[in-house]
Amino acid sequence: MRDNTILVVVDLAAGPEQSVLERAGWLATQGGARLELFACDYDAAIESGRVDRAWVPEPGAREQLLSRHRRDVEELAKPLRARGITVSVDVVWDHPLDAAVVKKAAAHDYWLVAKGTHHHNVLQRTLLTQTDWHLIRDCPTPLLLVKDRKLSAEPNVLAAVDPLNEHDKPAALDDRIFNFGADLARVVRGHLHVVHAFATPMGVELPPEVRDVLAAEHRQAMAEFLDTHPVIAERAYLYEGLAHESLQAAAREHAADFVVMGAVARRGLKRLFIGSTAERVLDRLPCDLVIIKPLDFEPPVAGS
Repeated sequence: MRDNTILVVVDLAAGPEQSVLERAGWLATQGGARLELFACDYDAAIESGRVDRAWVPEPGAREQLLSRHRRDVEELAKPLRARGITVSVDVVWDHPLDAAVVKKAAAHDYWLVAKGTHHHNVLQRTLLTQTDWHLIRDCPTPLLLVKDRKLSAEPNVLAAVDPLNEHDKPAALDDRIFNFGADLARVVRGHLHVVHAFATPMGVELPPEVRDVLAAEHRQAMAEFLDTHPVIAERAYLYEGLAHESLQAAAREHAADFVVMGAVARRGLKRLFIGSTAERVLDRLPCDLVIIKPLDFEPPVAGS
C-alpha cells in the first residue's frame, strides 16, 4: 500500500524561502499527506580527516556538521507543523544529492518526491541542475519538479499520453500517467486534461492522403484510450507535431499548472543519442512537472 508521504528535497543553501516547501505543504494539506524533509551533505576533507574549518573541531566533525544541518531543517519544519502537517526530518551524510535521493526513494513507497527547480522569467527557461536531470532519469517514485509560481484556484493537470507507444514507452505507463494525473487533480480539486501528440516519421513530408491515414490512426488510438480512461471530452486534445513542441503549446493554451508525463530511462549509447521527450521539454514548460516511471522500473545500481 502506498505511503501517503511526500519526500521533500531541501536545498541546504537556499534558506527558508523555498517554493518546494510551500507547494509540498499545500499538497499535504489538500490530500492529508505527511511530509519528510530530506537533506544531505558531504565534505571530502572531513571524510578524509583533513579538517581545516575553524568552526568544526576535528573530533566528531561529521556529526557536528550534520547536527547543524538538522537544526536548520527542523527550523524549516516548524511553520509546516504549525499548519497541522505531520513533518519528519532526515539529514544524511551522502553524495551526490541525486544518488542519495534515489536511494531514499527506492527504500520507501512515497506518493511523491518533490524538488524545487527555477524558472527564469525573462528568458522563459528553467534552470535545471545536473541533479534534476539525474532524478528525471533515475528516480523510481513520481517526481515533482516545482517552479516558483502560483497555482490557479482550480489547478489544471495535463496528462501527456502516447496510446500508440511510438516513443519507446510501454503501454502500461500511460495507465500510470493517467491514474496519477487523475489522483492529483482530485487532491488539488482541479481539472484533468489529456493530451496526445503525433508527428510524421522522422519529420518527413507525407502526401495528404497518407497524412490523413496517419491522423485517423492516432484519433482512433486516442478514442480507444479515452473509452477506458474517461475524461471530459472538451479536455482531451490531439496535437499534430513533435511531442516536446506540442506539449509546450498545450501547456500554454490550456493554462496547465501541472504536466504529468512519462520518462523511460536509457543506458549507454542509446541514452546518449536518443534522449527523451521529458529531457527536451522540461526546461521549456513554465508549470510544475511530474515525471512517472514504468511500474517495473529499477533505479541504477550505485556506480553504474
